[in-house]
Amino acid sequence: MKKERELRVLHLSNSVSSLGNGIVNVAVDLAIEQIQRGMTVAFMSGGGGWIPLLEASGVKNFIFPHAGWRNKLATSWRLFRLLRTFRPDVVHAHMRTGLVLAWPLTRLLRIPLVMHLHNIHDEKLGTAKLADRVIAVSRAVSEDLQRVGLPSERIRIVLNGMLGTNRLRPEVPPKELARPAIVSVAGMTVRKGMLELIEAFGSLAKEFPTAALYLVGGGSAEEAMIHAHAAESPFSDRIHFEGFQADPRAYLASSDVFVLASRREAFGLALIEARAAGCAVVATDVDGIPEIVEDGKTGLLVRVNDPADLAAKIKLLLTDDALRTRLKHQTREHLEVFSVERMTTETTTVYQELL
Repeated sequence: MKKERELRVLHLSNSVSSLGNGIVNVAVDLAIEQIQRGMTVAFMSGGGGWIPLLEASGVKNFIFPHAGWRNKLATSWRLFRLLRTFRPDVVHAHMRTGLVLAWPLTRLLRIPLVMHLHNIHDEKLGTAKLADRVIAVSRAVSEDLQRVGLPSERIRIVLNGMLGTNRLRPEVPPKELARPAIVSVAGMTVRKGMLELIEAFGSLAKEFPTAALYLVGGGSAEEAMIHAHAAESPFSDRIHFEGFQADPRAYLASSDVFVLASRREAFGLALIEARAAGCAVVATDVDGIPEIVEDGKTGLLVRVNDPADLAAKIKLLLTDDALRTRLKHQTREHLEVFSVERMTTETTTVYQELL
């Protein structure tokens, strides 16, 4: 068995976009930490904003397009050549496209193939069966995989870790917000519970006449519909769409309550950021979220797709100063489990099992 520092790892991703893709952020953090441990690491992707950081860290980058079947055929051939020249010990796919492209080639060349499953709402979970091992980012994802027939012995749970990342500056000054500030950092999608959050704010706004809702995120075909829904609220002037923010911690540092109202959520990286910032958290009790937020200790959990319950828990935090202060203190505790270092160690163990 090779020692950790001798490992050669090839990561596959559709892109290395720096525009808020949580899957990509985890993959980039993992690759950089592996380099720091002495591994030889390469990334094959369609390119993106993290290329300069990856290159500066020592990660080799191979940029090939993924869109369209003609490109997929060309990319498959280029991947074959890359496997022959880079000679990885492990191929680590972070998205389904890379997994499907790599599967026949890794079988031919007898290279272990790992799939990192970051989503719980993927209708094509069954493709994960192509991998020798599947890394599930939460117990909830593992359970979904088993429901589609993947044997438990081929699944390994490795919780996402982002604390200690090289992608972000150590300190960010807080942003000046109206008070009390209710903040959500998420894609502008129905799945992220934006409609419920806007409705919940509408039922609170009259009682808290200075409160404001800050929605940080973007990049969705549903965004215009969500904007239109907010415009129908009588309190629309206090609902602020802040768009994508490369580093949302300025909003987190200034929030009175942080909310993630997702209908489905494999893990919820924004919750780690919110806990690290010392936010009072309200989140839905669904999928992988309870593995990050413990109800009554590191935040409050609410029922899915229930604006009334969501509003009640936000109101509780806005009116109960002692509870809000206690949760803000407790949410910063025991965060080491969400470190990039721990995630990398556990991922390396998965590699070693296959070698």
